[in-house]
Amino acid sequence: MKTFFNALHARHQGQFEMFRGALVPCHEVPARADHVLAELQRRQLGEVCAPTAFGVEAITRVHSPRYLQFLEGAWDEWVALDPANAGKDALPSVWPTRTFRTDVLPANFAARMGLFSFDAGTPLMAGTWAAARAGADCALSAAQALVEGDRAAFALSRPPGHHASADFFGGYCFLNNAALAAEHLRACGLDRVAVLDVDYHHGNGTQAIFYQRPDVFFASIHGDPRTEYPFFLGYADETGAGAGQGANLNLPLPRGSDFARWSEALETALAAIRLFGAQALVISLGVDTFAGDPISGFTLQSDDYLRMGERLARMGLPTVLVFEGGYAVAEVGVNAVNVVQAFV
Repeated sequence: MKTFFNALHARHQGQFEMFRGALVPCHEVPARADHVLAELQRRQLGEVCAPTAFGVEAITRVHSPRYLQFLEGAWDEWVALDPANAGKDALPSVWPTRTFRTDVLPANFAARMGLFSFDAGTPLMAGTWAAARAGADCALSAAQALVEGDRAAFALSRPPGHHASADFFGGYCFLNNAALAAEHLRACGLDRVAVLDVDYHHGNGTQAIFYQRPDVFFASIHGDPRTEYPFFLGYADETGAGAGQGANLNLPLPRGSDFARWSEALETALAAIRLFGAQALVISLGVDTFAGDPISGFTLQSDDYLRMGERLARMGLPTVLVFEGGYAVAEVGVNAVNVVQAFV
């Protein structure tokens, strides 16, 4: 299996995030991807490749132009406000909630940060755009490998992507890598693609992007949004809308769920993907379902990720694996690579 690695990912290295009412050191750190890369190389699991640089048209299939324009220029705007900002991360602090307008683009930088975000836990810094853009290229390159005949490919990148929607960031995510991979497969001629999100946190961005689409099936196994981030999406009654009715499946599980319970939900998701008739599969591979994860609540063990990879492989579909969450940093390499090894 080819791995497309984002060599620019460490340019995105936040200092602090807002977590449970306090500014704390970021949970989403460069070491996450570095541990996965080191473990892949230790096990000699295929070629590690630089991604192809894709044009902006591949990104605008998923993300709005005004959002991309904001992200690309946000750091320069932040520093222009005050040269001292060069030593600080930018965090949003105000948001347009119910009854507020979102159609008018504010001139004020803080207002635009709020317009294009949904939490205060996702710092933006000098290297964020470069890292996110290269990460998108990793996902697109992995999808292109399938188009060219590979059975599977791994997009190893950070920041992650599945919380980012068409026009907002949050949950450590800026560009939705899994959605970009799925959309690229569609643009290259596949009629039906499925995205399966196995991260502990619901992939609200991916769901929103495809919610009214009948050609991309989204399934997610995640912590119950009544108690777990991102809270406001991911309920079982969200099944799609309009032409996309029936093409969305949420399988929320209670905190403390073990692999036996989790794997039952996996079987439900895979049965629905088969019924949908997917020609390719994109996996949002979050390993924050691990028992030792500091911001999650399932109890999967490292060996469980081997069984996960074996089960995904038995689907027999061309598959893109996209690295998402996993914040038990010392174990994230073993857990993610267990899935990859078992798959191949």
